[in-house]
Amino acid sequence: MEKINLKDYYDHISIDTYIDIPDEVYDIFEAYRKSEQAYQSKIHYHKAYYSLDRDDGIEHRALFVSLSPHEIYERKLTTEQLHAAIATLPDKQAKRIYAHFFLGMSKVDIARAEGASASSVKDAISRGLRNLEKYLKNNF
Repeated sequence: MEKINLKDYYDHISIDTYIDIPDEVYDIFEAYRKSEQAYQSKIHYHKAYYSLDRDDGIEHRALFVSLSPHEIYERKLTTEQLHAAIATLPDKQAKRIYAHFFLGMSKVDIARAEGASASSVKDAISRGLRNLEKYLKNNF
């Protein structure tokens, strides 16, 4: 029989409480303690102190790239040029390109929604992209 202090294993216990436990149970507690200690050492060694679930802004800073005013202007200009180029396309091509690239619909889903064949949607998108490329090369 081994004697352990429950305060060492359970956070909600605030006073020293010693109990006798069988050797098999003590071995399980010791294995857990050693694995937890190894995990904490690994975190310390790799400097992985932060959790993305902490809600302290680390995740936001890691994922959010701050843009300069010049980059914001460039993106706005590019977006306006892209919308102007799409507006020059035939209506069916423009709708299919918008559905595929902006709404993320698959070509099969677009075909199903329009009651058309998947190959006709694929061809229309390909022709539309070629037309966009020609327009953008000639005008910008």
